[in-house]
Amino acid sequence: MEETTTIGSDAFHSPAVEYNPNLLVTYKVLHGYSDPEFTTSKVTSLEWDLHNGRQSQKQASLYSSQISTVKDIITEAYADSEDQETLQAIAEALNIELTRTVEFTATIEVSGTVELNLLEDYDFETEITDNLYVDSQSGNIEIGDIEVCYVREA
Repeated sequence: MEETTTIGSDAFHSPAVEYNPNLLVTYKVLHGYSDPEFTTSKVTSLEWDLHNGRQSQKQASLYSSQISTVKDIITEAYADSEDQETLQAIAEALNIELTRTVEFTATIEVSGTVELNLLEDYDFETEITDNLYVDSQSGNIEIGDIEVCYVREA
């Protein structure tokens, strides 16, 4: 029995044709934002290009995973290492930023004024707790949790 394949993006409406590995196919090659280029190749050449692309993608994924492991090793060993220059050179060669994430807790004392309507019933502590917030001016600091612990009138 002859092998057939379907042409087009809609398999239900495209005719089945005989597979021809020597068929010439013209297709568009995109180069970023420049004008596309049209090129013609044999089906076998396109199949090899697709195969090689898949293999390259697998290899790139493996390298990325290995670099991530190296980053973890360097980050863990850097502070106690007697050879920080070598670790830094390895990190630069692999485009690894030498950073680490540090969890922290900080205490901030705030003073200020608030206008309260004397004709309304209010809970002073709730008014302050609900309307006070903390933010960071640095993109390196992420505020995770905020708790107002002690509110008093001065």
